[in-house]
Amino acid sequence: MHTKKLTQFLSMVIILMLVAFLYNIAVPAQSSSGPQTGGFEDTMISFPSLIGPVASRHRHSENDDQPAPQRAGVTKFVPGSPDPRSKYSRIMVIPRMQEDDITWMLKELPGLDVSVYVANDPTASSHPPKNKGHEVMIYLTYLIDNYEHLPDIVLFMHSHRWTHHNNGFLGFDASQMIRALNGAHVMRAGYVNMRCHWSPGCPEWLHPSGTQDSLAKQEERVLAQSWRELFPFDSLPSFLAQPCCAQFALSKDRILSIPRSRYVFYRDWIMRTPLSDYISGRIWEYTWQYIFTQNAVHCPAEHICYCDGFGVCFGGQVSYGQYVELLESKTRINEELNLLDLNRRVVQGPNNSTSDFNQTDTKTSLRAQLTQVEAELIARKQEAVQRGTNPRLRAEECGRPWREGDGY
Repeated sequence: MHTKKLTQFLSMVIILMLVAFLYNIAVPAQSSSGPQTGGFEDTMISFPSLIGPVASRHRHSENDDQPAPQRAGVTKFVPGSPDPRSKYSRIMVIPRMQEDDITWMLKELPGLDVSVYVANDPTASSHPPKNKGHEVMIYLTYLIDNYEHLPDIVLFMHSHRWTHHNNGFLGFDASQMIRALNGAHVMRAGYVNMRCHWSPGCPEWLHPSGTQDSLAKQEERVLAQSWRELFPFDSLPSFLAQPCCAQFALSKDRILSIPRSRYVFYRDWIMRTPLSDYISGRIWEYTWQYIFTQNAVHCPAEHICYCDGFGVCFGGQVSYGQYVELLESKTRINEELNLLDLNRRVVQGPNNSTSDFNQTDTKTSLRAQLTQVEAELIARKQEAVQRGTNPRLRAEECGRPWREGDGY
């Protein structure tokens, strides 16, 4: 009996060692392959879970990111060196549904190359192998399909122009964000989250050890198991964090530092996992920064993100905080005005005649305050945009070296 148990134990050890060996040689093995279309036939060996089936703001800098161990086959992240004389080639990758209107891109972004994948139309010229994982499947499919033919910068964006998760100081407008994006910053950083505001996502967001059900974080309960399947040889971080919501820019060098076969492995996981479309996509929303920076936490200070990323430089953390406080004051004043209007309707008599409840003086005062705050916001924003046109001031605000002649 003891001999049989010993044999079974040794067999299991040998199998685990073989899996580890195959994983380490298979992941980098296909990185030098020629152009491929990303079909199932070129999918690398994928490994099932070794454990069991899957269960169905402002004050943080990039230097505080949590380091991760070096992964096999992945080149250690090294900041790039932008060329001030270069005009970087770009393409924007867009996942869309058939019913989505993307005509705004032609009007607002003329001349920008766009690669559109239609998630729910298998007859489209560009479509993913499976409509699952939200934008994740399409982002990975683009990387697989175009690994050998990449421009300098690839932007991964959603199909809508205006949305709450775009940058508020750029009008929540994707077209403004894309036009303002500093290519040299992308080349230098390698990975740039297109959202600057921390909430939601920073400074801590997903906790793999979480055991409480949360409507806002439904993926948290299955994160630990998913992590072991995606990164079987990496330690489980205490938490994952970056600004939401899966829109980012990558440099070509950063993309190529990861073997193509690894992107295939990740996409294969999306297709095979029993997790739902929603949950599998949500897990990846806070995994991209780990893939491309090797850090579990990526929460650049908001003022640095705006300044170096989009050329809106408030002059430092303190000035940025003052601008945010003005915005909060504007919101508070508007709420008070709305409340006064509501109260007025409540106290109206049956004959539509108002009571003696006199709000005129209060509303006049609030409107005067609102006008003053709005004027101050406009002035500060104009100053920030003007300051952002000066490469030396941008470098100083972001704490990086600058030399005469640097155009970024």
